[in-house]
Amino acid sequence: MTPKIAIVHDWFITYAGAERVVEQMLQVFPQADLFALLDFMTGPERGMLQGKPVRTSFLQTFPFLNRRNYRNFLPLMPLAIEQLDVSGYDVVLTNCHAVSKGVITSPEQLHISYIHTPMRYAWDMQNDYLTVSGMKSLKSALARLILHYIRLWDSAAANRPDVLYGNSAFICRRIEKIYRRKAEVLYPPVNTDYFAFHPEKEDFYLTASRLVPYKRIDLIVETFATLPERQLVVIGDGPEARKLQSLNLPNVRWLGFQPNDVLRATMQRARAFIFAAKEDFGIVPLEAQACGTPVIAFGEGGALETVIGLDAERPTGVFFQEQTVEALRAAILQFEQEQTRFAPAACRANAERFSNQRFRQEIQQIVETRWQSFRFRS
Repeated sequence: MTPKIAIVHDWFITYAGAERVVEQMLQVFPQADLFALLDFMTGPERGMLQGKPVRTSFLQTFPFLNRRNYRNFLPLMPLAIEQLDVSGYDVVLTNCHAVSKGVITSPEQLHISYIHTPMRYAWDMQNDYLTVSGMKSLKSALARLILHYIRLWDSAAANRPDVLYGNSAFICRRIEKIYRRKAEVLYPPVNTDYFAFHPEKEDFYLTASRLVPYKRIDLIVETFATLPERQLVVIGDGPEARKLQSLNLPNVRWLGFQPNDVLRATMQRARAFIFAAKEDFGIVPLEAQACGTPVIAFGEGGALETVIGLDAERPTGVFFQEQTVEALRAAILQFEQEQTRFAPAACRANAERFSNQRFRQEIQQIVETRWQSFRFRS
């Protein structure tokens, strides 16, 4: 018996890491139906849905809700996800970085949830987000009250899936800490075919990211202020752009937002990619390695699982242990001293462990195995 499958995503706004997971799930389960709270995806990015309609929640009909302000409606999202009707499916596959794991299923349905992260702004990074938002007094108190409610709901919702998978061992530890549940690791897909191998490098460093505080692009730029003879290229845009560009460093070139083909071509030629954030997983460093480009990364979070450090025979990067100018500067100089150890082919081989094909094979095996076990349970 082939199970009838529903894929439930949080929302379709842009084509980012979580949406790439849905894209690969649809490659494996083309017969699946697709659900989400909201669908505002437009243009060529919509091709990842393969023409499938998205069944959305009542939030989609709100007259003042749009792709710019949808996060303001977070307090209504738990109610909205619980109203999605997935009762006609054998297997419900939720792809969750917010609330989709809270969809309601019956004991006769198998619910597998793939967790990108427990909601950081509601849990361990609440204070960071509220500080960055600049909320004062009454607004801050109201936000904290709302997030308290979200945490209560989120804890209950995390007990609804039959099985949890996390996108890294780091996230599995967070899941166990926050939800008190075990999760297995399933690494997300990386498009190693698109980010093609290119062994020839040029004499510049690259970082690419949305310019928001936790990505720590400020740390990278400030470090290059102390290394005026090295060149840094920055790809990305965001609220921090004006402040960072005001430093007006002659050895830092700002390219702003760039399409994927420009990002790929720049990655392929860079001497090394610099990654200063503490990320749950971090796909961009793997895209760089797929191009044959080594990575200089902050040694916490998902990077520890995707970059091979200097203690290995075939390293693909260098770690720095503190988010300080001194630590990053030392890592860059160490990379240059050890550069002959970083083979572009080794970087590529490491990235291929996380390929789209690998993800498709693993998610298919998970669903088939779990469904067979669920069907014939005593």
